Amino acid sequence: MTMLVTVVFVIACLVLVASILLQSGKSAGLSGSIGGGAEQIWGKNKAHGMEAMFDKVTKAAAIVFIAGAMLLVIMQ
Repeated sequence: MTMLVTVVFVIACLVLVASILLQSGKSAGLSGSIGGGAEQIWGKNKAHGMEAMFDKVTKAAAIVFIAGAMLLVIMQ
């Protein structure tokens, strides 16, 4: 059981790193986070297509990563 959770955890780690690296930047540095960050957070300029897919994959991989880390600690 520990081996299965470890394998899923490693796969989630790799998917999380890859999906974060493949995403494009959302703002133009500090000025973008102060001036236009709220519009992007609340979804007015929500991107479609590949960026939306990477966003969903990143969220799912992060959930699996956190759950896997907690399971591995509990099983230890």
